[in-house]
Amino acid sequence: MTISRRQMLSALAAAPGVVMAGGEPGFTPLFDGKTLNGWVLMGGRGRGYIVEDGVIVCPADGGGNLFTEKEYSNFVLRLEWRLWEGGNSGVGIRSPLQGDAAYVGMEIQVLDDEAEVYQKMGLKAEQYTGSVYMVFAAKRGFVKRNGAWNTEEIVADGRKIKVTLNGHVVCDANLDDVKDPEVLKKHPGLARAAGHVGFLGHGTRVEFRDIRIKPLS
Repeated sequence: MTISRRQMLSALAAAPGVVMAGGEPGFTPLFDGKTLNGWVLMGGRGRGYIVEDGVIVCPADGGGNLFTEKEYSNFVLRLEWRLWEGGNSGVGIRSPLQGDAAYVGMEIQVLDDEAEVYQKMGLKAEQYTGSVYMVFAAKRGFVKRNGAWNTEEIVADGRKIKVTLNGHVVCDANLDDVKDPEVLKKHPGLARAAGHVGFLGHGTRVEFRDIRIKPLS
């Protein structure tokens, strides 16, 4: 049977983890949907990260930091992620490979905010999903739970960091607004102009797909 070009493109567009470049000019996929080529695992635990059905999975018995081999400075990062009860991860940006990415780089929080375990702990405002972890608080109430996919866009443009979750701008921060010497000392990553992008697993199952990036000048 002969397959037309239109049929081929339709099939590719429907495949998990595949991003059609024509639909998003300037974006490059960071994940091929099949392998972890282009990624490096740092401080891995257990199975680390695996690929299942076209998604990157941090299994409950895995974790660590899965970083891009390349470094990025100013960019638009788009991805989808999902979690289940008690899910906890993060998206690291402008991070070095070594050290705690939430401090030596920056972590955009990914958390099952409404889970009982975290509500009992008493989360700080800067620990909710979409926050620049422990620096800038995100607006709450936009996380889809229990295995539903969330769409996220992270824009890092100079000293500006903007996070959009499921179509809602939840964090729009200027890093230069941080004046507290103690915060600056604890978060040297706020001064970094470039670094790796990655996932910061914490021993709960979290999945990622449709990961793509557009460098900005």
